[in-house]
Amino acid sequence: MKLGRRTLAVAAVIAAVAAAPAGAAEAPPAVPGARAAIVIDARDGTVMFAKHPDAERAIASTTKLMTALLALEQARPSDVFTAPAYDAMPAESRINLREGEQMTVHDLLEALLLESANDAAETLAEGVSGSREAFVEDMNARAADLGLEHTSYANPIGLDEAGNYSSARDLANLARVLLRRPRFARIVDMPEAELESGARPRVVENRNDLISAYPWVSGVKTGYTANAGNVLVGSADGPGGARVISVVLGEPTEAARNSETLGLLRWGLSRFQRVRVLDPRRMVAQADIEYHDDSARLVPRRGAVITIRQGQRIRRRTNAPDEVKGPLTAGARVGTVTVLLDGSPVRRVALVTADEVPGAGTLRVLLSWLGIPLTLLLLVAIVVAAVLLLLRLPFRIRIVR
Repeated sequence: MKLGRRTLAVAAVIAAVAAAPAGAAEAPPAVPGARAAIVIDARDGTVMFAKHPDAERAIASTTKLMTALLALEQARPSDVFTAPAYDAMPAESRINLREGEQMTVHDLLEALLLESANDAAETLAEGVSGSREAFVEDMNARAADLGLEHTSYANPIGLDEAGNYSSARDLANLARVLLRRPRFARIVDMPEAELESGARPRVVENRNDLISAYPWVSGVKTGYTANAGNVLVGSADGPGGARVISVVLGEPTEAARNSETLGLLRWGLSRFQRVRVLDPRRMVAQADIEYHDDSARLVPRRGAVITIRQGQRIRRRTNAPDEVKGPLTAGARVGTVTVLLDGSPVRRVALVTADEVPGAGTLRVLLSWLGIPLTLLLLVAIVVAAVLLLLRLPFRIRIVR
């Protein structure tokens, strides 16, 4: 069985149709309130919409995303940290940890990401790096590792301070890194949480009120200071694994922040659709049948449906034999078919025969090897020899008598 690689283009640019939620416009929605904004495909980081994506701006409590990343990377959820002294201003968000109070990293992360508690951020910073100053150094080192070129940290909280800024693009990429962590994704998708450690039970509520209002919104973090304005890093999930991340910076009000975030998330999800790329009832290749003039239809063993974004290119690549040798039953594996999305493989399925493949009889083998004239000559010789044998047989019998 001789194998050959064949590449078949089955779809060029696919025009996306609104997937979910419905009602999104074709063009990106206007975001007049945002000083900077972005929407990215959370699966591969592709920028789908951008407004001043690299402008360096104060980012308020979305600073805590880096605080959370370092805690997730360098501490266990069951670790217990001791709260340092923290002199909070009256308007600051906090859970009122007393100096010396102990709390698990798990609960501190929920307080940090839901209630946006500044005292939880301070406790995590000192618990992870030993001091606030050392933690800020670690924050900036990690930002450099991630390639966040328009980001700088001066504190683990997000208070207005020289040297504490980021960009819409950097925040979206940081959120993408974090959302790949199931623990983080679960926390930021919670409307509220009960903190079981510490000196007393506490209940914290998610300041991102889109979480409780819209089931398809899955995160991520709000922020506000006088310099930053209203900030929201959002995320939303659609059918088939579609996920988008949005960022709005410098919104004038919470209402504008929420409204423009919802518009961006709805529009982002509308760029995706589910496409059937493999169907076991449809032939994707064929192969000659050895010693036969017919060909065998080859089909994928099972179907495949993938989620694509508008503008993405789909191709099928088959690794199939040029010729198959029977007998083979229907469903016999003879190769593979690979689905490529923008050149990268996303599915690989066995390639099987759609019908039974007949074997070759002796006559077909002779015809293949000798050709029709020589085969006929051989058959005539066989017939003549048989006749002569029959003619001689009675004569021998008479002699014996």
